[in-house]
Amino acid sequence: MFRKMKNIDTAFRQTRLIAIITVISSVQLCCYAIYKSFSVAMMSQDRLYVLANGKALEAFASDRRDNIPVEIRDHVKTFHTYFFTLSPDEQAIEENINKSLYLADESAKRQYDNLKESNYYSNVISANISQGIEADSVYVNIDTYPFYFRYKGTQTITRTTTVVRRSLVSEGYLRNVSRSDHNPHGFLIERWKVLENKDVSVKNR
Repeated sequence: MFRKMKNIDTAFRQTRLIAIITVISSVQLCCYAIYKSFSVAMMSQDRLYVLANGKALEAFASDRRDNIPVEIRDHVKTFHTYFFTLSPDEQAIEENINKSLYLADESAKRQYDNLKESNYYSNVISANISQGIEADSVYVNIDTYPFYFRYKGTQTITRTTTVVRRSLVSEGYLRNVSRSDHNPHGFLIERWKVLENKDVSVKNR
């Protein structure tokens, strides 16, 4: 009888041990499944698909700080393109200037007012002058805020008889603002000033 009780006790212990192991294994498996589910969910949030020409292209999301230098350079280039691209058409000039002023503060407006008061834009229209600009380089420092930039570009001024190439160097700072249709990068140029704007070459047409 004692042997029988001993066998029952041993069996009970074995059953209890198996039950405990099963429960622990189940908990571990559940925890692992939950962890993997969260990992997959986080990875899916960093991935999106863009439909272009009927094809789904995979894109990956990233921290904005990784793209700040690229966005700043494009913002600065866009501003200078709008501000310094002129044609002998008053409406076209106003449209470009208005687009550029959405990207900068009163320092750019002040520069525009100075040029306007000196009849620069009137001379462009009356003399049928076309002006364009091409960026050579944009240096960006994102270690401090507001972000510093220095722009170097080449202006091409086409007159009736000559084509003038001028070097342009400007600098300023950028602060974060809300993104909008007028300002898709979400930056605003401030304390902008032209450091250099001199003739490089003059060619007769």
